[in-house]
Amino acid sequence: MNNSSTSFTIAEKLAIVHAMDSVILADGTVHKGELDALGEMMPRIEFDSNFILQARNIAQEQAKLILRDMSEDKKLELVSILDEIAISDGFVHQKESDLLLDIYSFIGIERK
Repeated sequence: MNNSSTSFTIAEKLAIVHAMDSVILADGTVHKGELDALGEMMPRIEFDSNFILQARNIAQEQAKLILRDMSEDKKLELVSILDEIAISDGFVHQKESDLLLDIYSFIGIERK
């Protein structure tokens, strides 16, 4: 049972992991900090490394549609998760920032 985080469905977890993976790969370099942050997310969202491979098999549009259908609370949790992943290497690359803005605007979240 997870205490502080929202409980995501399997489909939502796959879509979230897909989005995290996309952010990590966006700048063309996988940084140690990003891998560490991904590892820290595993117990928080309740997924394992097999999940990452499954998530990569989802089309980006399908993942974004799943994310768009989530509740407002889950979307806010998603923003927190993706922002943490993006900054985890110490720098938010322009490609990461563009991807985040694309995801956030698609799911209807106004970026602060």
